[in-house]
Amino acid sequence: LLAASRALEHSRLERENRALREQLDRGQQIVGKSALIEELRGQIAVAAPPNGRVLIHGENGAGKELVAPPIHAQSTRRDAPFVEVNCAAMPEELIESELFGHERGAFTGAVARHRGKFEAANGGTIFLDEIGDMSLKTQAKVLRGLEEQALEPVGGKETLQVDVRVLAASNQDLKEQIAQGRFREDLYYRLAVIPIEVPALRKRKEDIPGLVSYFIALFSAQNGKRAKTVSVEALAYFLAYDWPGNVRELRNMVERLVIMTPRDVIGPEDLPPPLRPKEPASGAEEIQREKTLKEARDAFGRAFILAELRAHEGNVTRTAEKLGIERSHLYRKLKSYGITPPKS
Repeated sequence: LLAASRALEHSRLERENRALREQLDRGQQIVGKSALIEELRGQIAVAAPPNGRVLIHGENGAGKELVAPPIHAQSTRRDAPFVEVNCAAMPEELIESELFGHERGAFTGAVARHRGKFEAANGGTIFLDEIGDMSLKTQAKVLRGLEEQALEPVGGKETLQVDVRVLAASNQDLKEQIAQGRFREDLYYRLAVIPIEVPALRKRKEDIPGLVSYFIALFSAQNGKRAKTVSVEALAYFLAYDWPGNVRELRNMVERLVIMTPRDVIGPEDLPPPLRPKEPASGAEEIQREKTLKEARDAFGRAFILAELRAHEGNVTRTAEKLGIERSHLYRKLKSYGITPPKS
């Protein structure tokens, strides 16, 4: 009876753990089927197995933080800890203690020994997000940790040996930071063993319809609402906009619309600025609006044809039949949108 009871308890804990992991991972996926995203997935798959350090570049909100977890999950360290550190969110006076730990009495308020992030990640992976915001003093200690696989806690006299794979990310041009004396050149080259670039959303607009659907389902479930849909006219505005805040801006916009739109279908009238100007345009603004609408139609047409082409595994004949146009007409469309027709 005791063995059965323990087995049932173990099974229950496994189910809870699995459910919590799924809840944590929800909303933390790389969504998209564009060529740039498929290339990114390929880079992750290649970079994951070895122990080489990875430096992830990309604009703010592009999704750099989504690259590190799958690299760890597909690596030989997958069963060891994965520790994430946001260097930009950590006060300068605390970052050294947080990364390397401190001994009791090292400073005012240090009433007990504190394990740092590097020690916590021993045997696994540490992800240093926004590493460009780290001070030169802290960079020097990180460099020593990379070279010697050792760290010295604040106020400590003994050196601790650690085995940690380092992944780093930055939205800054680190080479420019090096030229300005704000980032160590030797640290940069130690980190950039495997460089990975996360594309901006404006460079992969064909992923926008899929991202919108994904976020609608996510936020509808989180807020206990029935899943909404986006009208074709409204989606055209999504495709015409350049999204300077990237996927993070799109995510926030969709969350707002899911919560605030009273109807099941999100239409153009529901879109706030800057997606859709509310005031009527005139003169030069009218010309700009026509240009924007043309860009929206082109972007929507390109995304729609790409989606259908993928759905039919690149078969142009079947895609043309589904779209209700001649095969030659589809080829002309592919050429005008800059899409290379797949080889038969």
